[in-house]
Amino acid sequence: MIKFYKTFENRIRELDSPVSGCWVSVTDPSPQEIKELIDDYGLDSGFVRSSLDDEETSRIEREDNQTLIIVDSPVSEVDEEKTLLFYTIPIGIIITENYVFTISVKDSRIIEEATGGVIKNLSTNLKTRFVLQLLLRIITLFLIYLKQIDKISSRAEQELHDAMKNKLIMQLLELEKSLVYFSTSLKANEVTIEKIYRGRVIKLYDEDQDLLEDVLIEIKQAIDMSNIYSSILSSMMDAFSSVISNNLNFVMWRLTVITVIMAIPTMVYSFYGMNTEGLPMAVTWFPSLLSIVLTLIVAFLLLKMKKK
Repeated sequence: MIKFYKTFENRIRELDSPVSGCWVSVTDPSPQEIKELIDDYGLDSGFVRSSLDDEETSRIEREDNQTLIIVDSPVSEVDEEKTLLFYTIPIGIIITENYVFTISVKDSRIIEEATGGVIKNLSTNLKTRFVLQLLLRIITLFLIYLKQIDKISSRAEQELHDAMKNKLIMQLLELEKSLVYFSTSLKANEVTIEKIYRGRVIKLYDEDQDLLEDVLIEIKQAIDMSNIYSSILSSMMDAFSSVISNNLNFVMWRLTVITVIMAIPTMVYSFYGMNTEGLPMAVTWFPSLLSIVLTLIVAFLLLKMKKK
C-alpha cells in the first residue's frame, strides 16, 4: 500500500498523488507497487528490497542522490496463547531529492502515530528534520515498551509468588527474549545514528543538531534500560528456578514420608498374615495396635529430621 502525505499548516494531510516535498508511506507493497517504486520514482532496487527484508540490520547507505537509512522499530502484539510479545522490524527510510519514503513489510505504530498527528511539529518539507523526528519517536517507543516490560515482569513476579503457573513462566521467558531483541536492535540503531551525527551522509543544519543530540541521548538511555531490565529478569528467572527446585524437593519429601508411613502397616500385616507359628500375641487387635505405634514413631522421627 502506497500513501502520500504532506504538511499543511502544521498538520499532516493525505494526498491523492505525490507532490514535491511530500512523504511517501509504503507498507507491505505488492510486486506491482514495488515495480512502481523502482520505475516511476527511480528508487534504487537494492534499497527497496533491503527495506522489505525482515532480517536486514540497521545501517545507512548512500547511492547517487539517494540515502537509505534502515532502523529497527519495536512492535508489540499478543499471540494465540494470549502472551504479550515484543520484537523489532526494520523500517527503511529513503531520502531523495523530492520525497522521503518510509518502507516497511508490515504496519508499524510509528507510521500510525506520524499520520495521526501524535508526533508534534512534523514537517515533510524539512526532510532532514522529518527523518530525525521519526528516529526520535522510534527510540521513544523503545522506552515505552521497555517500561511496559518492566511492569509486566513485576506483576508476573508477584503472581508467581502466590502460585507457580506455566503461563506466567512462559511470559517471563518471552520478555527475556524480547529484551535481547531490543538490546541488539538499539545498539545497531545507535551505530546508524552516530553515522548521521557525523554529517557525512545526510546534510545536517544547525537547528537539527539539538534534535539529533536528543536522539543519541534517548537511545543511550534505552540501551541502559534494556541492559538493566535484562539483568533483573535473568536474575528473577534464576531465582524462580531455585524456588521451583526447592518446591519439587519439598513435594518429593512429602511423597517419601507418605510412602514410608503407608509401608509400615503393610509390613506388619504381612508378617502376621504368613502361616508362621510363634509370632508374639497373634490376636486380632495387636497387629493393628503395633502398626499404629510404629507409624507414629516413624512419623515423629521423620518430622524431627525435617526440622533439622
